[in-house]
Amino acid sequence: MAVALAPVAEATSRTVAVQLVDVTKVFGTGSQAVVAVDDLNLEVYRGELVCLLGASGCGKSTVLNLTAGLEHATRGQVNVPAASTCLMFQESALFPWLTVNGNVGMPLRLQRKRKAERADEVKQLLELVRLERFGNHRPHQLSGGMRQRVALARALAQHSEILLMDEPFGAVDAITRDQLHDDLLRVKSETGVTIVFVTHSLREATRLGDRIVVLSSRPGRVLEEFLIDGDGTAESNELAAADIAPRITEVLRSEIGRHGRS
Repeated sequence: MAVALAPVAEATSRTVAVQLVDVTKVFGTGSQAVVAVDDLNLEVYRGELVCLLGASGCGKSTVLNLTAGLEHATRGQVNVPAASTCLMFQESALFPWLTVNGNVGMPLRLQRKRKAERADEVKQLLELVRLERFGNHRPHQLSGGMRQRVALARALAQHSEILLMDEPFGAVDAITRDQLHDDLLRVKSETGVTIVFVTHSLREATRLGDRIVVLSSRPGRVLEEFLIDGDGTAESNELAAADIAPRITEVLRSEIGRHGRS
């Protein structure tokens, strides 16, 4: 199984879903100013799953917040279709007083969809994340992995073109995380949603990503990009990335070492 190392940007015929051009983000002013990302350029293509990989504090979450419109770039341009993003965090952030049906249906209520229409769509979304039997349960009755699948269904209910995921599986055990990887890739295959996924785990990145973007330590810049030529399953992706995983590790270690000496 071949592994391509050329940037996806060379595939000019593909449709760009997210574009960051020469983006710099500075928090604070004067002597308190912190440059989170600097002169960062990134394109994500429609239907692609891009993993942002790097050490803690390298600006991965800042890139997500800029893409979501929660932060504004100090310099540069962030081009994303209006109202097309939704965020999913490490914590599921479900409403504890609502059932699973109520949590997933909340975005649909805000869209003013009729009750029968909401119920039908909630049913379909829960089937998609394999929780159709748990619609009447409340969050405290679910495992951590199940709560994250509810959060994923709720995110999909927003009908956003771009799903931004900030280490959403970081708080679950390794076995559950692998199951969630399979669920996410299946959902991506069935819905065609574009995903930008933040992680500090190389294994997670190689299991999920169509492309891995390695960011430098603060300030965050794109160091290298790697394409993963798998068949869309976690096991295939990981196998396809076996030859380049040592190279990614080398890039990460070199950058962390450089940052530690600076």
